[in-house]
Amino acid sequence: MASSAISRTSNLRSHVQFTVSQSKGNVHESSLGLIKLSPEVSDALSHRKPVVALESTIISHGMPYPQNFETAKNVEQIVRDNGAVPATVAILDGIPCIGLSVDELQRLAIVGPKARKTARRDIAHVVATRGIGSTTVSATMIFASMVGIHVFVTGGIGGVHRHGEKSMDISSDLTELGRTPVTVISAGVKSILDIPRTLEYLETQGVCVAAYGTNEFPAFFTEISGCKTPCRLDTAEECARLIDANMKLNLGTGILIAVPIPKEHSASGGVIEAAVQRALKEAKDKGITGSAETPFLLARVSELTGGASLSSNIALVKNNARVGAQIAVALAHRRKFDVGGTSKL
Repeated sequence: MASSAISRTSNLRSHVQFTVSQSKGNVHESSLGLIKLSPEVSDALSHRKPVVALESTIISHGMPYPQNFETAKNVEQIVRDNGAVPATVAILDGIPCIGLSVDELQRLAIVGPKARKTARRDIAHVVATRGIGSTTVSATMIFASMVGIHVFVTGGIGGVHRHGEKSMDISSDLTELGRTPVTVISAGVKSILDIPRTLEYLETQGVCVAAYGTNEFPAFFTEISGCKTPCRLDTAEECARLIDANMKLNLGTGILIAVPIPKEHSASGGVIEAAVQRALKEAKDKGITGSAETPFLLARVSELTGGASLSSNIALVKNNARVGAQIAVALAHRRKFDVGGTSKL
């Protein structure tokens, strides 16, 4: 059953790449629905070049314009400078787009929070209503998997919210990691979340969690969380080998590789935690919950820390892009002559 599913996915991917490349980027109906690949991404996938998926919620909801636009361009350039092709994912006018032009990036940045924050549950509705959707981790993983992109870079993933045992507020990012075979490169889990419970949930989902260059699971703004990871990877080649093994074994689950923020950009854990606690109380007092909570908390923490958390956010995303691109290059090199994915591990 696993091999037949892979065959179907491969056939769908080939059809999407064929129709888009033949039309030089225009949208065509395909077995997957309406999917648009940029010419650059389509060419890279067709020739098995390294490609890195990038989410778009960080553009629309992560920071204000024009800082979000400049950051998005810089992150894409970092991916290119490290030998891979960037593929920012978003839904524009109801069309899932994998790879955005500069004009499309700017459009999304200007729209900002008015764009629908799109997780798995929201995809069909945004497409059906021809809306604008910025993809979260879960939605980006889905689209990346559809077209055969194996490495995805983000800032931090969602998780189990504090007091989640009462609210049952658990990000769909975690469930997606348990059922979509894409590797997510992040700076760990946002410190506004319950990190120990998030790691427990990922274990329940069967997700391999690794830390890059450390035994400690990073806490987004800071390098340490007090939680250890099941495994440690020290090079891009080691990461590529892990991803390759996961793919060949057809485990069907994603991988989370947590990259600590560079020391020079790490904010004070105590300052951040104090700001988080205050922001959480304000969110509770104002009745802010669900998908609106995380953007509120991040914005409020940035205000309370005098912008230190936003600067750290930008720095860690850029660092993740560098590491993610290097991993994608190592994976592409490893699989270049691996026809049919049947070589030895």
